[in-house]
Amino acid sequence: MTLVARTSRTAILVVLLLLVAVGCASNAVAEQPAAVDACRPPVKGFAVTTDADGKQLPRATKAPATSADPHTLTGPATATLTDHAIHTVTSAAAPKLPVDVKSCDGKQVQVKDVSRIIPVDLYGTLSEIVFSLGLGDKVVGRDTSTGFPEAAKLPKVTPSAHDLNAEAILSLDPTVVLTDKSIGPPEVIEQLRASGVPVIFFSDARTMDGMPSQIRAVAGALGVPERGEELVKRTSTEISSALALAPTGEKPLRMTFLYIRGTAGVYLMSGPGSGADAMIEAIGGIDTGTDIGLDKSFVPLTSEALIRAQPEVIIVMTEGLKSVKGVDGLLKLPGLGQTPAGQHRRIIDMNDTELLGFGPRTGRTVAALAKAVYTP
Repeated sequence: MTLVARTSRTAILVVLLLLVAVGCASNAVAEQPAAVDACRPPVKGFAVTTDADGKQLPRATKAPATSADPHTLTGPATATLTDHAIHTVTSAAAPKLPVDVKSCDGKQVQVKDVSRIIPVDLYGTLSEIVFSLGLGDKVVGRDTSTGFPEAAKLPKVTPSAHDLNAEAILSLDPTVVLTDKSIGPPEVIEQLRASGVPVIFFSDARTMDGMPSQIRAVAGALGVPERGEELVKRTSTEISSALALAPTGEKPLRMTFLYIRGTAGVYLMSGPGSGADAMIEAIGGIDTGTDIGLDKSFVPLTSEALIRAQPEVIIVMTEGLKSVKGVDGLLKLPGLGQTPAGQHRRIIDMNDTELLGFGPRTGRTVAALAKAVYTP
């Protein structure tokens, strides 16, 4: 065999080996899982008109009209969940780690360990999702708003209202912190990241449409997407069942949600995008803030706006109602006495951590609120 022939065969062999190597590298890249997006878009009409993937739901059978005309009801009521417990998913799929996550603040974060989780936000929603995913035994700290029984013994990392405390968090040696922009201050987050703690931001919007995306994002970031799909499906079913409790055959009640903190002098009226509008719609009411043309989720309360809205039902958080010394104190707000709700004392209150959390227990929240409004 000539030297030229040997050289040619060697060159061909080298080329073939290079092609195989490139092919293997390409397959390895292709098999790499995509980064989890912590800021997935909402699913419009979730559990009301569409499923978690945006596909049309079959038209639900409407509930019959209530025997009592809800427009004639009088007096206050408290909406209470029949069951406050967290129900975990049945799936026990082990976390698949590490996970690369695209945080809502634009940072790329890698989660390698979920043995010590701290979920914190203004509403307690992230904790509720983590516990519902069956990872509650991995949670080592909580925020002030996490009020369900299973988390009661966990140390708070928000010792001053809703402000995070870096020392309190770092003392718990977390392997990952889940949060959003509803809580802060930002300096604490930077301190945590500087200490090497992975911090993931999720969407701070709390709406019905945002629930499936929020659950999937948290589950994906913690390496348990299968558990997330189970939780999304269950949550959708529970909400759809609760929606059927809203009566039909009646002119919808006009409802207004007020965010009240009397001790701090905060009096706000809700509008579109507040979360309260979605809850009011879910129980068959008309959100007056949206109806009168408010263009923000919350605006300072005025007597003019209340009189123009003419709500038949006022919805407030329980602690907010306490801060103005109950129903009698609330009715002293200017303009409230000139509304049907004020004249008939139709004030509905509900636990702060449950009303607008929009977590996996939302189906129970809708059912409790509908019961308080229509069958107090």
